[in-house]
Amino acid sequence: MRKAVIVALSVTGLFTTSLFSCVAYSETISLEYNGFYDKLKRAHKSNHPLVDLVFSVPEKPGCKIVSGDIRTEKQQFPLTYNAEQRLFIPYDPQLKSDRALINLTVDGDGKQCGLAVQVRAKSVKQSYSASELTDLMADMDKLLDSLLGFPMKYFSDPVAGIKLQFESELNRVLIDGKPVELEQTKQGDHFSATLTRELIENAKHIEFSQMPTVISPHLN
Repeated sequence: MRKAVIVALSVTGLFTTSLFSCVAYSETISLEYNGFYDKLKRAHKSNHPLVDLVFSVPEKPGCKIVSGDIRTEKQQFPLTYNAEQRLFIPYDPQLKSDRALINLTVDGDGKQCGLAVQVRAKSVKQSYSASELTDLMADMDKLLDSLLGFPMKYFSDPVAGIKLQFESELNRVLIDGKPVELEQTKQGDHFSATLTRELIENAKHIEFSQMPTVISPHLN
């Protein structure tokens, strides 16, 4: 049950999907802040110190962010984003009350771009104890449950493990000091690998040859 719901949240979709109401003006996209706020509010109420809810624009041709701002009828604020096109959307009831808009200018046809919503670890390391990863998965479960809401969260399975993204292909993974080969997939300029819950629960310590750039839930 969870998989069907979370796919809609974590897989990139068009700006014109029902996730957020939006209108395209040439190279500028206007998104209603209320769509962001509703998800941020659910996440804010959940106790999950190890993970964040992350909004981002996919890195693909014609979708590079040139500028961004937040506007109400009376005010305008800069929108913070990073080189990976992650959007740092503030959690602010006043912006919801003022019916704010999130405006993004991209270097191509905005209608061909998308918006991804993903649960991610707040920080990443090159090595982990199994207990650290178990705690991380528990926090992922809490946040995902808060996004599902009642009653769906009571019919969802826990995350099946963690998905790791790397800048280049891994040449070494050590589990309890022994080399292990993980299946790796190239996705654009990045590589990804998965650690299953079973693998984590049967290990004590896991180390990678490089630090991951993103850690997110793995769902069956």
